Amino acid sequence: MRVLLAHNAYQHRGGEDSVVESELALLRSHGHVVETFFRSNDDVAGMPTLSLARQTLWSGRTSRDLAVLVRRFQPDLIHAHNTFPLISPSLYWAAARAGVPVVQTLHNFRLMCLNALFLRQGRVCEDCMGHLPWRGVARGCYRDSRAASGVLAGMLTLHRGLGTYRHKVARYIALNEFCRGKFIEGGLPAERVVVKPNFVDWAETQSHTDPLPEGDGERQGLLCVGRLSTEKGVAVLVGAMALSPSAQLRVAGEGPQAGLLDGVAGVTRLGSLPGEAVRQEMHRAQALVMPSIWYENFPRTIVEAFACGLPVIASRIGALADIVRDGQTGLLFEPGNARDLADRVAWARANPQRMAAMGAAARAQYEAEFSPEVNYRRLMEIYEGVMAEGR
Repeated sequence: MRVLLAHNAYQHRGGEDSVVESELALLRSHGHVVETFFRSNDDVAGMPTLSLARQTLWSGRTSRDLAVLVRRFQPDLIHAHNTFPLISPSLYWAAARAGVPVVQTLHNFRLMCLNALFLRQGRVCEDCMGHLPWRGVARGCYRDSRAASGVLAGMLTLHRGLGTYRHKVARYIALNEFCRGKFIEGGLPAERVVVKPNFVDWAETQSHTDPLPEGDGERQGLLCVGRLSTEKGVAVLVGAMALSPSAQLRVAGEGPQAGLLDGVAGVTRLGSLPGEAVRQEMHRAQALVMPSIWYENFPRTIVEAFACGLPVIASRIGALADIVRDGQTGLLFEPGNARDLADRVAWARANPQRMAAMGAAARAQYEAEFSPEVNYRRLMEIYEGVMAEGR
């Protein structure tokens, strides 16, 4: 199979970029011939505003470059990840003209919400769901800018009107059933939206019952991994720690709200860590804490934790409630409720054997649902279904 991967990389590397790299490696490891069509938002720096706006709506460069690449490479299909802003939806039209079907992974809610989060002023907001996003423009939801929000809204309005999203994409991949439901509610055709979760290639990592990296002691303390920003519930985490005076929390990550954790009793800041260091921390901890206040699409951090036999204490919101099985692979608490999180932390600390059993179940869930081979089989089902329709 010949696959063309298309992705508009972010200025600050994030989870989507890692997913693209993992899927690229996965396909090549199974013998598929893969070509890439990548652009980077680093190119946005210094670009004239009008030119950027024009490319966001319709990129002539994408149309030209993709046509040349398709003629040369002759892909069986194109798998797109992020196309905003530089690749633009013109990719779908260029693919259609060449007769190549497109599979689009939906990593966020950009097609329905200007800030892609369904979050405003610290609360879930679905005001633009199923409507033209004029409220998002009035509020400057994208980058706190009405002008930038207007360009993004223009892109969505134009391509909804042209039928791009309904007719030019053969299959959309949602990362879980919760997100699939939101995309369908927002107007995507239900028969074209399928589910395939993210994965991590940590199949050979230690099991929950293996000795710790240091070779002694039991799993201890809590761990939080990720960007320290509003939507990740940093303020909720701080409040819970204030109510848990004897708890110990290690935090791996940086972000605009990192300062909220400074001086909080029981909190140790680790800063940004490379993947192997994160894995070691996951083998040391008793539980991973994820206090997000937005509809997480599919945080790979949870899958990494499950691969390490680490149960997760997460907000009962959006996809998190789908991924973490309450009382089986972790614990769920009311989103935004620091007291409820503190109560779950207290229970976890008082029941180490139960948490260990949840960790073993989390590892089993990883092997059954989130391993590379399971993910590859699901990806092939999607690809082959799309190609069969084309034939």
